[in-house]
Amino acid sequence: MNAGDNKAMLAKAEVLIEALPYMRRYAGKTFVVKYGGHAMGDPAAARDFAQDIVLLKAVGINPVVVHGGGPQIGAMLKKLGVESTFIDGLRVTDKATAEVAEMVLSGAINKELVGWIASAGGKALGISGKDGGMVTATKVTRTTKDPDSNIEQAIDLGFVGEPSHVDTTILETASKAGMIPVVAPIGGGEDGHTYNINADTMAGAVAAALGASRLFLLTDVPGVLDKDKNLLTDLRPADVARLKADGTITGGMIPKLETCVHAVEAGCEAAVVLDGRVPHAMLLEIFTSKGAGTLIRAG
Repeated sequence: MNAGDNKAMLAKAEVLIEALPYMRRYAGKTFVVKYGGHAMGDPAAARDFAQDIVLLKAVGINPVVVHGGGPQIGAMLKKLGVESTFIDGLRVTDKATAEVAEMVLSGAINKELVGWIASAGGKALGISGKDGGMVTATKVTRTTKDPDSNIEQAIDLGFVGEPSHVDTTILETASKAGMIPVVAPIGGGEDGHTYNINADTMAGAVAAALGASRLFLLTDVPGVLDKDKNLLTDLRPADVARLKADGTITGGMIPKLETCVHAVEAGCEAAVVLDGRVPHAMLLEIFTSKGAGTLIRAG
């Protein structure tokens, strides 16, 4: 073995030594990971993600994956000729759309992800929130302002729901049996209807119910940036409120951070927003001193 090989082997050993205290800290803990965005359409990124999840399980952490699939639902609706209506940028989910959403989320995407994890050497269990009565959903209500009268009006988004109750029995049973739950964001309502749930919202509710050590929201941005585009690495709920008020946090980042705040205030130890496009970003966040995203914890 030459000097170059020795140096490379030493570097690998040093990485493992740096990771050891973090492995010990998180052994036996639960991580909830929301998977979506760019990584879902990239086989190489999906392979990296699956390897990361299997590695977490191998070192004694219990990962639970919640996945999205908005673009894939849109593509399937177009392919099937199902027309979509939008109100204030939100898709109205009628009965036909809800059926397609369940087919894509609980079927194609869920089982593809299960397959990636199996290829990486893990045992994944693909389920939706309807299985085992895991998630009870209630219909989402939204309002919009009439541009002429400025009066708030209720809008009906159809079969779009949010979790009102999470029964963790099936998740805990699967994890104890050595499996990795992979959850599609679909839930059944007490009214007998099936509801499509935002994947971030679903992941936050699951993390809170499990009392997870970490909630990870994998996104297409590095994390939360200040007005000078510098990464903010550590936030409290009061910081999030301040950054929303002064316009630092805008657009789609607002509901993501609201999900994180709700999760940590309801029992999850901490939530992390990080860039899912970066290979092994989750491992860098967990097992190194520098981290890789924005961590939100209760004040």
